[in-house]
Amino acid sequence: MVQIPNQPAPPSPAQRSVPTSADVARLAGVSRATVSYVLNNTSAVRISEPTRRRVHEAAKELGYVPHAAARSLRAGHSRMVLMPAPHVAANPLYSGFIYEIQWALSRLDYTVVQYGSIGLHGDEAARAWAELRPVAVIVPGAGLGPKGVAVLKRSGARAVVTMGPEPVEGAHGMCLDHGEVGRSAAAHLLARGCRRIGVVVPEERGLSVYSRPRLTGVQQAAQGTGATVTELPLAYEEEAAAALAARWRSLGLDAVFAYNDEYAMLLMRALQDEGIDIPEETAVIGADDLVLGRLLRPRLSTVHLELPAGRDLAELVDRAVREPGGVPETHQMLRSRVVHRESS
Repeated sequence: MVQIPNQPAPPSPAQRSVPTSADVARLAGVSRATVSYVLNNTSAVRISEPTRRRVHEAAKELGYVPHAAARSLRAGHSRMVLMPAPHVAANPLYSGFIYEIQWALSRLDYTVVQYGSIGLHGDEAARAWAELRPVAVIVPGAGLGPKGVAVLKRSGARAVVTMGPEPVEGAHGMCLDHGEVGRSAAAHLLARGCRRIGVVVPEERGLSVYSRPRLTGVQQAAQGTGATVTELPLAYEEEAAAALAARWRSLGLDAVFAYNDEYAMLLMRALQDEGIDIPEETAVIGADDLVLGRLLRPRLSTVHLELPAGRDLAELVDRAVREPGGVPETHQMLRSRVVHRESS
C-alpha cells in the first residue's frame, strides 16, 4: 500500500496575503505606475482602453481594492466629502437633492459619506466630523459657527459649505431663504381673496430653522393688506391633526399654509373628515410639490421649490478643494413659484 503524504491544508482567509498593486501589475503585464494611474482615474496620463481593461480585470480577479488611506497620503488629502445627516426625517425632495449631490461628486472622483451626528450640535458636532479628516464638509441647516468652521479647516478640510438661511464666517454659503416660500404662499392666498390665514408650524424638533422663516414670510406678505395671520402648532400625527380640525371652525380661518405638502395632506384629510369643504370653507396650500399632492382630491396647491443643482454644489466643492486659499463664496440658492391646483 502506497502512502500518500499529507497535503497541506489550503490557507484560511485570514492566512491569505492581501493582494497588492504589484500582484495586479504582474497579472496584467503592466507597471505598478500604470495600475495606479488606471485605478485612481488619473486623467493626466493617457492609458489605452485595452490596457485599462486588463488592469481592471486583473484587479477584479485578485480581489484587489486600492487603499484609500495610502492614496490620501500621496495626494496630501482625502477624497472624502462628509455630509452630516439631518436631525429630522428627510422628505422626498431633500432625498432627491442629496442623491443628485452624491452623483455629481462621484463624477469628480469624491466619495460622499453621510454622518449620523444625532445628539451632537454646532461646534461640538464639527469636532466629531473633523476626526474623520474629510477634505470637504457640506452642512445642511443652521448651527455651525465660525469656531466649528475653524476646527474643520485645521483638521484638513479644504472646503466647508453651509446650507442655511445665513452665511457663516469662513465657510462657503448656499443661502436658502425660506421666508420666500412663505411670502409666495401668502401672496397666492391673498390674491384668491383670503384674509384670515393660518400657518402650520411643525412641533417636530429640528424643523424650526425652516418653519419660523416661512411663518415670518407669510406675516411680511400680509402686512398692510388687512389680513390676519394665525400660528398653528401641529405635530405630524393623525391625532394632532384631528384635534386641530375639530376646533377649526372656531378659529374662523378661510385659508391655511401648511408648511409643506406632507403637513398639508395630513391636515387636509382631517379637515375633510370634519366635513369642512376645501377650498370653499378653507383654502389649503403646501410646499415642495410632491407627486402625492397631485393624487389628492381636490389636488393640492403647492409652492414648488427650486433647490441648488447638485452639479453646481459639486463644482463649488471641487473648486474649493483645488484652491483652498480662495475667498468664501455666498450664493442665494432657493427660488420658489406657486403651482395653483383645486385646493386653493
